[in-house]
Amino acid sequence: MKRKFVTLLLTLALGASLVSCSKDNNEESSTPSVEESTLVEMKSIEDESIGEVDTYIELGDSININGGGAQADNNKVNITSSGTYSISGTLKDGQIVVNAGDNDKVYIVLNGINITSSNSAPIYVKNADKTIISLADETENVVEDSTNYVFEDGSADEPSAVIFSKDDLTFIGNGSLTVKGNYNNGITSKDDLRIQSGNISVTAINTALRGKDSLTVKNGNITIDTQGDGMKANNDTDTSKGYIWIENGVFNITAGEDGIQAETELLINSGEFNIKTGGGSSNSSTSDNGNWGNWRMNDKGERPVFNDVQEEATEETASAKGIKATSKITIDNGSFDINSSDDSIHSNGELVINGGEIKISSGDDGVHADTSLVINAGNINISKSYEGIEGEKITLNDGNINVVASDDGINAAGGNDSSSLNGRPGQNGFGSNSSGEIKINGGTIKVDVKGDGIDSNGSIYITGGEVIVNGPTNNGNGSLDYDRNFDISGGTLIAVGSLGMAQGPSDSSTQKSVSIGVNNQQGNVEFKILSSSGEEIVKYTPTKQYSSIIVSSSKFKDGESYDLYIGNSKVQNFTISGSVTNVGSSNGGNMGMPGGGKGNRR
Repeated sequence: MKRKFVTLLLTLALGASLVSCSKDNNEESSTPSVEESTLVEMKSIEDESIGEVDTYIELGDSININGGGAQADNNKVNITSSGTYSISGTLKDGQIVVNAGDNDKVYIVLNGINITSSNSAPIYVKNADKTIISLADETENVVEDSTNYVFEDGSADEPSAVIFSKDDLTFIGNGSLTVKGNYNNGITSKDDLRIQSGNISVTAINTALRGKDSLTVKNGNITIDTQGDGMKANNDTDTSKGYIWIENGVFNITAGEDGIQAETELLINSGEFNIKTGGGSSNSSTSDNGNWGNWRMNDKGERPVFNDVQEEATEETASAKGIKATSKITIDNGSFDINSSDDSIHSNGELVINGGEIKISSGDDGVHADTSLVINAGNINISKSYEGIEGEKITLNDGNINVVASDDGINAAGGNDSSSLNGRPGQNGFGSNSSGEIKINGGTIKVDVKGDGIDSNGSIYITGGEVIVNGPTNNGNGSLDYDRNFDISGGTLIAVGSLGMAQGPSDSSTQKSVSIGVNNQQGNVEFKILSSSGEEIVKYTPTKQYSSIIVSSSKFKDGESYDLYIGNSKVQNFTISGSVTNVGSSNGGNMGMPGGGKGNRR
C-alpha cells in the first residue's frame, strides 16, 4: 500500500461574498477552495511476522549453529541464504554478517544477545533483498561498536554504524534493543529503514537512525541520545525518496543537531514526541561564528575530535532544528514537546498542521516555512521564540495558538526581512519582494511580543476568529505591521502596544475598527469598550505598558457611540465613522491608511 502525500494549496476568495466567522457573531465562514497536487508516494510498512525458525545460533566462547544457511568463522557468523535465524548469547569482539542472494529475504530473531566489535559493525547486512530483525518478546538485546573501524575496502567507508545494512532493513517485535554507537551512526540502512514495533534505545556520535531512501515508523518506543541528528532520511539525488513517515509511537530524542530531518518530505500522523536539540532553547546564538550555539560540545565547552567518516557526515550546513524537512512537513496529530536551539518546526518548503498538542520552546523560530504555512487545527503553545510563526504565505484556519516572541509574533516575510538573529548561520532567508501574506480565517490566536505582533511584508487579511496581540513597548515596533493592505471582514481583533509605529486596518476593510491613542497606560489593568446601551464589545487586560489600542468587532455599528473604560475610569467616548475610526493621538504610523504605510523598517 502506498500513501499519496498530498499538498493542500489553500486559496481564499476575499470580499463581500465571504461571510465572517467570529466568537462575537457565531456566523459561519465559507470554506476555502482546495487544489490538490501529489508530491511523494510514501510506502507504508508491510506487516511482517516471524514464522517457524529454520536455524538456531547460540553465541559464546564458541558459536553453535543448529540448522543450515549460516556458518561460523572464528567470532563471525555468516548468513548466506534466506530463512529465519534465532540468535542468542554473548559475542565479544564479533560480528553477524548477512551476505545472501539479491532475492533472499532474511529474518533474524534477536533472542537475548550482547554483541561487541572492536573494528566494525556488530551487525552488518552486506547483501539481501531485505532483512527483518525481530526483537523477541521480553528479551534485552545489546550491540556496541568501538571508536575505530577497519574497512575491507579502503575506497569505501562502510559499514559506518553499529547496525548497518546496504539493503532494506525492518525492525519488528516487542523486545528491547540497545544500540551504542561509539564510531559514527547507530542504525543505518542505505535503502529503506522501517520500524514496525519494538523498544529501541540508541546512543551515537553522529546520526542515531538513518534510512537513506526513507525512514518509516509504524509504532514503537524509541529513545535517542546523539551528538548529531536523531532521525534522518537523506537521499538528495532522487526526489521520490529521502522522506520520513511516522504513523505512531513514542519518541524521546536528545540530539546535538536536528531531531528529525527529512531530505524531501516528512509526514507525522500521530505519536508522542519529546525532542531536545542543540542543548535546548537556552543555547541559541545571535552571532555569526563557527560555533553557533554550542552544538556537539561537551560539558567543558570542547568540540569532539571527529574521524574522517564523522567529518564527512557533518560537512552539511549545521542546524539544530526540532523537526525539519526540505520540501514539506505535514502534522496530522500527536503530542509534541520541542525544546530546540534552532527552529522547532522548520520546512524549506511547505508546512501544514492539521491538529495535535504542540509545545515549543525555541532559540529561533517556533514554526517556520519558507513558502506556505497552513494551520488548520491543533493546540499550539510557543512559550519562547525569537519569531513565533514565520512563512511567506501564512494561513490560520483554526486552532488555539499562543505565541511568545522576543521579536515578531507572526511574520510573513515575503520580502527581505533581515531581523532573524543578525545573519548568523541557520538564518531563515527570503526573497526581496513584498509577497508576504497573512490570512486568519478562524481560531483563537494570542501573541505576546517585544517586536511586531503581526507583521507582513505584504498584506494581512482577517475574516474570522479571535486575535489578541499584547504588543511591544518600544516605539520602533508595532502590534500590527504591514506594507500593503490590512483588510478585516470578520472576527475579533484586540491589539495593544506602543504608539510610535502603530498601524490599524486599512480603509478598504468591511468590518468596523477603532484605533485609540492613550497616554502610557500601565499593564495588568483591564480595559473594556461598552456601547451606549451598556453592551460589552470587548475587554482585555494587557500585561505591559501600552499607548495604542486597536479593536475590530462585528458589534461596532456606523454612527453609534461607545465608551472606553480603563479600570473603573471612563477615558474616551467615540463614534464609529467609516471603516476605521481614529481616536486621540492614534496616528503613530499612518494608522488605517490604504496601503499601510509604515515608515522605515529595521
